[in-house]
Amino acid sequence: MKKILILLALSLSVVVYAQEKLEEGILMVKVSMSSDDEQMNTQLAMVGDMESTTYFKGQKSRNENNNPMTGEIITILDNEKKEMLMLMNNPMYGKMFAKSNIEMSEEDEKGIVIKKGEESKKILGYDCDQYFVSANIQGQEMEMEIFSTKEIIAYSQQTATYGNKIEGFPLYVEMTMNQGPVKMTIVTETTDIKKELVSDDKFDMTPPKGYEEIKQ
Repeated sequence: MKKILILLALSLSVVVYAQEKLEEGILMVKVSMSSDDEQMNTQLAMVGDMESTTYFKGQKSRNENNNPMTGEIITILDNEKKEMLMLMNNPMYGKMFAKSNIEMSEEDEKGIVIKKGEESKKILGYDCDQYFVSANIQGQEMEMEIFSTKEIIAYSQQTATYGNKIEGFPLYVEMTMNQGPVKMTIVTETTDIKKELVSDDKFDMTPPKGYEEIKQ
């Protein structure tokens, strides 16, 4: 279950949405997870679909999720410093944190193949183009379908490392990955975007007192 919590936190953190010319605000994100493994799928079904809140300001974001099964999960990203802080307050494992670098290595970038699809669709009023991504990062194979809009210009951790190979900003991402022999699918989509002022305190990268570091 601990691996599921970490995977869930990462899947919630990899997408940061912002409207065109909007550099500060709040958005709602929905994440659905499934697996071809019966035991894993049972665990994921207990977690259910996840709805989270993301605060964004310039090159920083904070995602907050709270669920009876997983507890509280907070992920803070700073694109300028290339740092991520993940906080987990889980009923079973207690308070934990992990701090890491989010910059992808040149070796990881070599394992990424991107192709533009032929489909297009409208999401939240924005015209989106289809992209397919195949990646092998540190031995982890992933397949992604992305719908991205050119009408929004903002930082996205999920596509930042792809340079100009993916135009615009992703509003829908379906990612399939293998966890050992188990195949998992994670669907991430934005459901609402609000223009609001956000306090700098939301993006403090200092682990709170009482949290123990997760040993890698």
